Amino acid sequence: QVQLVESGGGLVQAGGSLRLSCAASGRTFSSNAMGWFRQAPGKEREFVAGLRWSDTYYADSVKGRFTISRDNANNTVYLQMNRLQPEDTAVYYCAASLTAYWSRSYYYTTQNYDYWGQGTQVTVSS
Repeated sequence: QVQLVESGGGLVQAGGSLRLSCAASGRTFSSNAMGWFRQAPGKEREFVAGLRWSDTYYADSVKGRFTISRDNANNTVYLQMNRLQPEDTAVYYCAASLTAYWSRSYYYTTQNYDYWGQGTQVTVSS
């Protein structure tokens, strides 16, 4: 049984930092695409960052502030978030894909991911 479990969310002031973790169990995803999405109240779930092998990809809104990385030994993906702003407030979800062929355009679409975590709340106060 595959599970993705996010942790690391919380309340932080604007300009602060948080690091989210996504621990996978049940199978390894070292050669698969993984992504972080977020969903704010009343809004659709949106792509934040993704990686596959050494390729990383970011939404324009977080480029230069967020960094996605992977620890294959621990089957964990991280999202380091710096210079957080109130508009970053959302529930953050980790996702993993089983798709063998991957294109950068695939990162954005939730349907391209097969497994999802339960989400972790990030709240940024002004």
